[in-house]
Amino acid sequence: MSGLRGLTRRGAGRVFRDRREAGDILAQKLASYRDRDDLLVLGLARGGVPVGWQVAHALHAPLDVFLVRKLGVPQWQELAMGALASGGGVVINDNLVRSLGIGEDQIQEATDRETEELHRRESAYRGDRPPIDVAGKTVILVDDGIATGASMLAAVRAVKAEAPSAVVVAVPVGPPSACRELAGEADDVVCAMMPPGFEAVGQVFEDFHQVSDDEVRELLATPTV
Repeated sequence: MSGLRGLTRRGAGRVFRDRREAGDILAQKLASYRDRDDLLVLGLARGGVPVGWQVAHALHAPLDVFLVRKLGVPQWQELAMGALASGGGVVINDNLVRSLGIGEDQIQEATDRETEELHRRESAYRGDRPPIDVAGKTVILVDDGIATGASMLAAVRAVKAEAPSAVVVAVPVGPPSACRELAGEADDVVCAMMPPGFEAVGQVFEDFHQVSDDEVRELLATPTV
């Protein structure tokens, strides 16, 4: 199975009550993967973990956390110039870096800073438990949405480097352009909503609170199978 699946909806307002409802809807669209012996769901921390838990529970699959950290533009941290993923995978938006005149030293500084935070979170969420081996597995990467797509792209490339049998991207919402780009990298992409007037992930959620470390730990400790 390959390609891009989703719905382009004009003027999309609030669609999901919260991340868990979004996960339930995604799980319905991923029903063909249910009960596969090789299936593994990875929730991108932090917002992707509540969505991922619902997906994993519905598909009868194990859940683990996957860490991705945005590399923010200096003096404008909300704008991503790239992303860093568990395992050291890095994606850089070369066009943005060139247009803003961002130097290699600034990229390295951001990478070093976010690597430290990534390691802190991995320790906080897993403790001494190593990540689940993805080799030979069908991996579903879940987040609560994508904006530029840089974080999910870094996750896809990092997971593909570990020799899974397939990589699937599943998100409740994202702009059509980013979902199409990911469809060129992943084996399957499910983007439930692709509003043409996309502004932010939170625009389709009634409850889009910031997920805490404690919430992530609690979900990871709650069995999905």
